Amino acid sequence: MVVVSPLLDLAGFYQPPFKVKAEYEVSLPIEDKDEDTIVKGRIDILAASKPIWIAVIESKRSAVSLQPAIPQALVYMLKSPQTEQPTFGLVTNGASFIFIKLVKGETRRYALSKAFDIWNPGNYLYDVLGILKRIAAVTANS
Repeated sequence: MVVVSPLLDLAGFYQPPFKVKAEYEVSLPIEDKDEDTIVKGRIDILAASKPIWIAVIESKRSAVSLQPAIPQALVYMLKSPQTEQPTFGLVTNGASFIFIKLVKGETRRYALSKAFDIWNPGNYLYDVLGILKRIAAVTANS
């Protein structure tokens, strides 16, 4: 959260039309042949504009791998109310960042970005900020 909040601010997510919510509770029913399950959790940070979820951000401690956070973020992203526009997600441990794009429709599809690691030469933090700004610009105009 220490790294993510300033990035969201610089990307414009703290200005209208966006609203940022921390610890947003979600529950998603999962239908199975054998039993029905409800997955419950809290989105660490949700940036939204009206009924559209722009970014679902799942953050982990810096010593934790991002791999377990990806399916968790995807489950949360499935709960977003919009079906026409993609939902964007970001998983981070403060040092590495992976973006997720989920497209709903007849077939749900998702894509992952490469991992942006701030310890690499060139400091990918500027790239992360640029992607967040692009997501904010595209979604604010739609």
